Amino acid sequence: MNVTKILLDFIRSETFGGIFLAISTALALIVANSALGDLYRDFFHLNFGFSLGEYFVGMSLHHWINDVLMSFFFLLVGLEIKREMLFGELNSFSKSAFPAIAALGGMIVPGLIYYVLNMGTASSHGFGIPMATDIAFALGVMLMLGKRVPIALKVFLVTLAVVDDLGAIVVIALFYGGDISASYMLASGIVIALLIVCNYLGIKQLKVYLALGVLLWFFVHASGIHATISAVILAFCIPVRAKQNFSSFGEKIKLWSKRAKHKQQDDCILLDTHSVEFIHEIHQNIIDTQNPLLRLEHFLHPWSAYFIMPLFAFANAGVSIGSQFDFSIDHIFLGVFLGLVVGKPVGIFLATFLCEKLGVAKRPDGISWASIIGAGMLAGIGFTMSLFVSQLAFDTEAAKELSKITILIASLSSCIIGVIFLLIFGSKSRDNG
Repeated sequence: MNVTKILLDFIRSETFGGIFLAISTALALIVANSALGDLYRDFFHLNFGFSLGEYFVGMSLHHWINDVLMSFFFLLVGLEIKREMLFGELNSFSKSAFPAIAALGGMIVPGLIYYVLNMGTASSHGFGIPMATDIAFALGVMLMLGKRVPIALKVFLVTLAVVDDLGAIVVIALFYGGDISASYMLASGIVIALLIVCNYLGIKQLKVYLALGVLLWFFVHASGIHATISAVILAFCIPVRAKQNFSSFGEKIKLWSKRAKHKQQDDCILLDTHSVEFIHEIHQNIIDTQNPLLRLEHFLHPWSAYFIMPLFAFANAGVSIGSQFDFSIDHIFLGVFLGLVVGKPVGIFLATFLCEKLGVAKRPDGISWASIIGAGMLAGIGFTMSLFVSQLAFDTEAAKELSKITILIASLSSCIIGVIFLLIFGSKSRDNG
């Protein structure tokens, strides 16, 4: 088999996305703890923008990454959630109830553990940190286990992570904004209304939605709500139905085939005007036949997996190991560590166990309770989303640094424990579970 094809297939896989994130994290830690450490930290605090008279329009590189680039990541997440709700594992109660309830348990229990440990302190606002799951890492690790875990468990983890992402978005919107501006909220509402009207009128051009999305980002950012929420709202307004159906496209292919044979001139190198217009017509019809939602999702996925997420990890995971971490800052370390390593699997198991015993939803065939626990352990890999929330939760650099190193330790621990557990118990059948 072609070695190049094998390499390209691996790079496009979900497994490589998780590995690339791990490489970016390792590089961040190496650079932050090398002679380039000060340059690394100063670089991401540089202001990037332009001046209009006395006013500076822009922000630090760190904010460009966390507020602007991460908006594209959240746009992709929103598109994936919408697709799953319409056509995937979340499009019916029978399919979505079990993993959705698992996700809720996996958010509530870690959040409670953290909040109880830090109740009444200045750090209590960090309860959202252990509630998140990093889908790229968790799924990448599970896919690396191959046939040692059932396919049904992989589907369960993916669906759980999608619901977890939706929950994280809600938590960020409700608890991690600033002072709310009524006027900018009203402006945001008007733009959202315009997006809904565009969808209702059947407008399919993505550039219309993206232009309104940029405007929405500015208004939401100025309103006091975290700007990445605007990307999720935009995603839910992107139309699903294509401009023309596939059967119509098929009929046109037959006509194009006849026209191509009739106009064919093999001895001519340069295309004439009619041929150029003919190719343009085919290209436009290809676009019109694609679902706008899927087209945008397909475009964003490689940018998110191979640029935005690794850059976010590199910019945010660089913790100076040599520094003296103040582990006595309230109970941030215990709250995050126990929330991810213990709270995630316990919450997911308890929620799903009660769900089945009370007859709310049935456990998928082929998944044992041991597999559920193992998936819950991998869900403790909070990493990206946890790092993102930690930037919003704390005001002091000491608290942020402590939460970062704790997230890295807890995520690595969850990964190791989850892999060992699934290798030993995960392949057992449901009947033995």
